[in-house]
Amino acid sequence: MTKMIEKLGWTQKLPQDQADLYGQVLEEATRRGLRFAIGGGFACNAYTGIWRNTKDLDLFVLRQDRERFVQLLTDLGLHDYYDEKPYDRAWIYRGVRGDQIVDIIWEMANYRASVDEVWLEAGPDLEFQGACYPLIPPEEALWTKLYVLQRERCDWPDALNILSARGPELDWRRLLERLGPDIPLLRGILGVFPWLCPRRSRELPGWLWKTLRIPAPEEGDEIRAELLDSRPWMVNPC
Repeated sequence: MTKMIEKLGWTQKLPQDQADLYGQVLEEATRRGLRFAIGGGFACNAYTGIWRNTKDLDLFVLRQDRERFVQLLTDLGLHDYYDEKPYDRAWIYRGVRGDQIVDIIWEMANYRASVDEVWLEAGPDLEFQGACYPLIPPEEALWTKLYVLQRERCDWPDALNILSARGPELDWRRLLERLGPDIPLLRGILGVFPWLCPRRSRELPGWLWKTLRIPAPEEGDEIRAELLDSRPWMVNPC
């Protein structure tokens, strides 16, 4: 994916206390020479243009750097959220200050993969408070969201929006390689996407449908998002 700067107005919608803390964390991490990439809601907002305040900042880091990030958060006055709300410390550290949370992530929650150099280097940059910071690539953002199918939470709407906004430019071969035996998850969401957004689906590589054994997208431009939810939630490229 071409390296580019994402300059989007939604970053101005952050409440001031969040913006101040996130800016401090990002600036200090950069000053200390720590390597990271922003994921979570920030990345989803950047890739889709849809504003949603998730009230936390997700930083993806290499496993060997996690303790340095924990120390950074401690130095900035954040403490371990575990004492208030226990979580699995095997893949994430959650720092909290007041109502604001910063997550340090070095592995997928399901332990399917650890953060590697591609997570940190292959994405575009996000401009925030006058500085540029790396985002996780859209392929990895989509990859993580495919696994979130919980009773209380499902990230497939986010995944569909990433497909709609960025699908034609994704490195599909890398994503297929990343998924490996979990390709049926991608096959599932790409089975829905052509029905949901047939015009946009036709912009995806033709070989992809053959590889995944999914019928090629039909002709027509009907957008069927309202059949699933009457509230607007799909991005314009659909």
